[in-house]
Amino acid sequence: MHADLLLSGALVLDGTGAAAVRRDIAIVGDRISEVRISADAVPAATHTIDLTGLVLAPGFIDIHTHSDISLLHDSAGESKVLQGVTTEVLGNCGFSAFPVGPGPEHVANLTAHLGRLGDAPAEIGWTGLDDYGAALGPLALNVATLVGHGALRIAAMDDPYGPATPQDVAAMARLLDEALAAGAHGMSTGLTHTPSSYAPAAEIEALAAVCARHGALYATHARAVAGGEFAAVEEALGAAGRTGVRLQYSHLALNEPANWGRHADALRRFEAATASGLDAGFDVYPYDASSSALIQYLPEWVQKDPAGAGRRRALAAIAEGWYGGIPWHWDRVTISDAADPALVGRTLGQIADLWARSPEEVVLDLCAAPDGGSVQAVLHYRREEDVRAFLSHPLAMVGSDGNAVPIAGRGKPHPRSFGTFPRVLGRYVREHGDLALADAVRRMTSAPADRLGLADRGRIRAGAVADLVAFDPATVADRATFTEPRQAPAGVALTVVSGRVVARDGRVGAERPGRVLRRG
Repeated sequence: MHADLLLSGALVLDGTGAAAVRRDIAIVGDRISEVRISADAVPAATHTIDLTGLVLAPGFIDIHTHSDISLLHDSAGESKVLQGVTTEVLGNCGFSAFPVGPGPEHVANLTAHLGRLGDAPAEIGWTGLDDYGAALGPLALNVATLVGHGALRIAAMDDPYGPATPQDVAAMARLLDEALAAGAHGMSTGLTHTPSSYAPAAEIEALAAVCARHGALYATHARAVAGGEFAAVEEALGAAGRTGVRLQYSHLALNEPANWGRHADALRRFEAATASGLDAGFDVYPYDASSSALIQYLPEWVQKDPAGAGRRRALAAIAEGWYGGIPWHWDRVTISDAADPALVGRTLGQIADLWARSPEEVVLDLCAAPDGGSVQAVLHYRREEDVRAFLSHPLAMVGSDGNAVPIAGRGKPHPRSFGTFPRVLGRYVREHGDLALADAVRRMTSAPADRLGLADRGRIRAGAVADLVAFDPATVADRATFTEPRQAPAGVALTVVSGRVVARDGRVGAERPGRVLRRG
């Protein structure tokens, strides 16, 4: 047999959680053709790469990302490819680039909505998954996508920022059904983001039932209000119980200071639900800080029109806390991207001093500016002990909640976009011992592949697509920090997508073999 590419001498973790074994991997075209014992005679190959001293694993599948627009701007996906990520799951937290409703108002509303991801599209020239996939063009890594509930509302409703009529819900259900039939992997909600946040449980469950009929996934950025973090878990699990949908609870965390340390209270709810037969799991990113558009933390009526909201009333509502009462700690909220680069890296308290205004005024004025929806913030509102407990739980898998972006660029985005997967391997496997290496790799590969129904990815076996990563278990680590996030990780030697080398020794090449992966 002649191979196009032979990867020799590595310790292979096949993605199932099994122990590492030394094997040679032969690749023909985009598939693994043979997994050979390294002592056997070496087959002939056009190209051979010696991986002695490294671990070879399936390429990492990032089950929770927001690269919907960033990959339109830059096809390399550098910050993810250099971590060994070979598949990005888009369409999370209620955001997706499709479906697009008819007429300029629908397009304008969706463009503004997508701006909360950090970058608005220059122009929306698509309507559904097929032409959005074509707009993405050749990519260095694969994408799979969910359908955002916010995008469904914007496409189906004349005024998505309010109650939906039964006819509106029926229209959303039809759009969702069409997207799932076209190959979308499920639906997501973003129940702290408008317009998704306007939906009552009945609307969500009507759409989750559509996903259940297709065997598709329901991923939820849950509804969060002060005092309601555990109720948010129960709402999501209740929707799964009443509709039979498979539930993926997005970026499980405890953000409310009163709940820090109460990870067991959240986990036992998932354990009880799965023990009763629900198909439910969650993803986690390995940082004790979150990040989002700053506007998300305003009341719904202020989010809808910060510039037009009554200023005195809006300031009073902001002063009451975010999500309806979580207290602001102004030194814990840092602006990570804004039109004015002088604000980037400063806390809200520091900007208040700089502008000689109250912190509440700073928040409102930032969000009321013409680009206010895209102002990004990092919130240090989590505890490491909760992160570790969630990450090590059997139901957990790894999702970055970050974007695939160039290493060089503007702003100081959350380091999760640059270091999530190496951080798990370095900090939580090698340093803390919270996870065994084989199990950590499973949570990044076969577990998300199974969740999405990607039968030919996430495992190293003959016949599987050759999406692979090689790393040094002794040195792999994140180097991105909150003050200097735009840094590539250490210890990731090779990333292969569909049998082609897309990154090697910290550099992304010109190959663009990535595909849009469709459900089924």
